[in-house]
Amino acid sequence: MNLSIKDEQKETLLNELRTANLKFQQTYPGDKPARQPVHTVYGGANLFKSDTCVRMGEIALKSLQTYAPNFVELAKVLQPKGHEHLPHTIKDIEDLTARLDAMTEAERKKEYAWLPYSVYNKIIKKLQTEAVEDFRIDFEDGFGNRPDDEEDATAVNAANELATGMQNRTISPFIGIRIKPFTEDLKYRGVRTLDIFLTTLLSKTAGVLPGNFVVMLPKVTIPEQMTTMVRLFEILEKEIGLKPGTLQMETMVEATQIVMDDEGRNPLMRIIKASEGRCIAAHFGTYDYTASAGITAKYQTMAHPVCDFAHHITKVALGGTGVFISDGATNVMPIGPYRGTDLTFEQLAENREAVHSGWRTGFNNITHSLINGLYQGWDLNPAQLPMRYAATYNFFLSSYEDAVFRLKTFVDRAAISTLTGDIFDDAATGQGLLNFFLKAMNCGAITEEEALQTGLTVDEIRSRSFYKILEGRRGV
Repeated sequence: MNLSIKDEQKETLLNELRTANLKFQQTYPGDKPARQPVHTVYGGANLFKSDTCVRMGEIALKSLQTYAPNFVELAKVLQPKGHEHLPHTIKDIEDLTARLDAMTEAERKKEYAWLPYSVYNKIIKKLQTEAVEDFRIDFEDGFGNRPDDEEDATAVNAANELATGMQNRTISPFIGIRIKPFTEDLKYRGVRTLDIFLTTLLSKTAGVLPGNFVVMLPKVTIPEQMTTMVRLFEILEKEIGLKPGTLQMETMVEATQIVMDDEGRNPLMRIIKASEGRCIAAHFGTYDYTASAGITAKYQTMAHPVCDFAHHITKVALGGTGVFISDGATNVMPIGPYRGTDLTFEQLAENREAVHSGWRTGFNNITHSLINGLYQGWDLNPAQLPMRYAATYNFFLSSYEDAVFRLKTFVDRAAISTLTGDIFDDAATGQGLLNFFLKAMNCGAITEEEALQTGLTVDEIRSRSFYKILEGRRGV
């Protein structure tokens, strides 16, 4: 049988398609395998100290142990699945805790109380070891508009404190600054603070930036603001001796104009492209965005439908680009209204109810974000940290068994394909499942050993690429 399409014609057409395919793959490389922090904690630059992250962990742990001295108490506040079966008396709680403590992890997983017990203990361990994953030294909303001399001095002091924290190893694994926006009235102030901060910091550290350092540019509405930041980065890198391309940035989705422009188009991709590869994340600004949408202050919450709309639009615009997406913050602080040690029974009870109510709000907001595929959010106060990890650990642990089964099935199918020569091309779903375990391990929800239950090896997990795992198993 003669073929109608000649080889040279076919080759020409497929080469043209190859060019288009490669361009698409460059634009949409897929999820980044790098670690994404589960949160970013914002703190005013005037308050930042070299040990701020350590002290936040201490405050957070004290709050948890004060208002939930055991895992049953926390479970009764948050009401996860099975909480109604937990004991009520102190004696019964102590007996159950002692029994669970004496078990192996495999034995505990068979117990009805395993999930709340595990979540509570993982929170404590996290607060003791790495309470803050990402911190932003804030020169914008958390600092306010102050006289130039005061912001100059604060930029110098914050840079010096960061240098000390680097030396003492007391900073978070991810860290950066938020400058003022590049609007007409604030652009000069934003650039000046960036220059002073970086120049001071690098003079103290012999030209070394902290790991995973990033500059947050807020209130971006047009690509030109990103382009200007890139050109400024290039000047700074040259002047202060950094390797070209070192400085990275984030942007914020906090105005309706960044979701839809004056021509009825979503400008987010153009804004990200304007960063020329330097923008690694887009963070949602809950309260600026809801305000820009005309929502009154009383209803400016993460649970408002306009926030879900913005989240989904952002995910549609940036899906597959590798840009991390972060949700915003809960503005309800789990802090009691009364201070001091000489409080009445009624005041203590009111404090407890205020904290527990704040915990529930934060837990529900974070869980909602996780369900919608937003694995990072903002925290504004150390008292919020316990619920960040409570929601995160509950989310991952409650889905662990199902995810193990699904990923193990994918791995087994890949092995069969290796033997039979069948095509196994559903790597995207496999990567999504692998990402689940990578995110769970990164935040401390599961151990490396627990991830091995999927049938993957340590090296395969650390490759962070399901496609590479398939290639390796096929001997490619």
